[in-house]
This record gives sequence, structure tokens and C-alpha cells, in this order.
Amino acid sequence: MNHMVSRRFIESIKKLKEEGKVRSFRQFAISVDYLPQSLSEVMKGRRDVTIDLLFKTIEKYQLSPAFLFEGTGDPFSSGNDQDFRVVTLMVDQHGKENIVHVPVPAQAGYASGMSTQTMREELPVYSLPDYQYKGGTFRSFDVSGDSMEPVLEDGDKVVCSFVEPIYWKHSIKSGHVYVVVTVDDVLVKRIENNILTNGSLKLISDNPYFNPYDVPLSEVKEIWHVKTRISQFFQGRSRYSSLQEQINQQKEIINRQSRLIESLEGLLKESSTSH
Repeated sequence: MNHMVSRRFIESIKKLKEEGKVRSFRQFAISVDYLPQSLSEVMKGRRDVTIDLLFKTIEKYQLSPAFLFEGTGDPFSSGNDQDFRVVTLMVDQHGKENIVHVPVPAQAGYASGMSTQTMREELPVYSLPDYQYKGGTFRSFDVSGDSMEPVLEDGDKVVCSFVEPIYWKHSIKSGHVYVVVTVDDVLVKRIENNILTNGSLKLISDNPYFNPYDVPLSEVKEIWHVKTRISQFFQGRSRYSSLQEQINQQKEIINRQSRLIESLEGLLKESSTSH
């Protein structure tokens, strides 16, 4: 977590106490289901604030995301901030974050702002054994359609890490694949980062039949960096081998047609010469 975010968080919690909205730091910690001892470490600058604590504070006390992530405006929302979405986290019995999966049927609801209760009831959660998934916030999404073929196919799943809004401007890497959650859709695309130049992201499909298009940052609610693809296993051969075989078959058909055309041209020349 960025240390400036932690400093702004500490400033905000102190303001809550000064204004009498919480009686003590301990009472605040209990109100957001956080260990008072751990909060004490954050308030003393000995550890950074966690994503879970940030989002719970944003949701319960209207802590301003614009102030928190960008240092602009007042610590508490006035209704004019960019509409950053609070990301719901799911944890296991040991307090470790699970990966939340968003299947195709749930993606429209997820994009429009699925409630925490609905997410807990309808979205599956799981964990992966790889060490890289032991720290941080992750989602997985179903891939739908053929816009990202041949790299991603319909039915694949992508496991992604959360990109905090504070890092959107500078850390989104052009040419990398991201899941972009807009106000009404979940999109898996390569990104060209144009936030600093015109305040938008260009979304690019790997399938050349789909044209790139720009999405204004104001329509973006969440961004997830694709880390892993989970795809169906094909017995004995990869899907790329199958694709290559189809290409080779098409090439052979074209070659046969070319030879046939050459033969026909030869016959026409012989016919015209004999006359």
C-alpha cells in the first residue's frame, strides 16, 4: 500500500475523532470490524493501512476516495468526487482473502453495482495454492465471445489482481491485458493507457475483426490486471495445434485451387493457339 494513502487515512481517522464522530480509535476499529491493536500499529505509522480497512471506512464513514487515493478535496465525501467503487472482499475463517469468481451470468449485475449481500450469496469463492495469490486482492472472470482470440477463448477464465485507482494513471501498462469494469459491462481487453493525455483508456481486441475504441475514465469503476488464464484441457493436443491444423488445411485448399486455375489457364492458351 502506498505510504501517502496511509498518511491520508490516519489524518482522516483523527478528524473523525476530533469531530466526535467516533469516541476513540478503539471504537472506530470495532465499528469497522478491525482489531484495535492492528489499528494502533497503523495510527503509529508502523504498518500501512490494508485495502480491506480502507474500503470498510469508505463505505461506513464516507471517506473520500479522491482525497485518499489522489490527495484532492476534503477527507470526507461531498458528493462531487469521482465515483470510485468500493470493492467487496471475501475472507476465509482465518481472515485470508479468497478469490471471488464472476461468471458470465453475473457480470451485468456486477458491473451495475452488485450489493455485498448478493455477492456473498451468489458469487463463488476459492483459493489457489500459488504463493503469488497469498497477498492482495484477486478476482477471476469468465471470458465471453471471441474478441480476444487466439490468446483468450470463449469459456476461459482469467485470474486478476486489483489495480487501485491511485495507480491507474501511471501503472496501467499499455499492451497488457486487463479486465475493465465499466458502468454497464465487464470487458477483457488489451489497454492503451491514455489517461494523462485525454482522460481515457483505449480498449483493444486481439481479434483483428474487432475495432479498438476509447472509454472515458469517468465510466470506469474497477480495473483488474490479468495474471493467469484457466482454460479447458484438450486431450493429447493443444487448441493451438488444432488451430494450426485448420490453417494448414485452408492453405492446402488454396494451393489446390491455385493449381487448378493454372491448369485451366494452360488449357485456354492451348485452345486459343490451335485456333
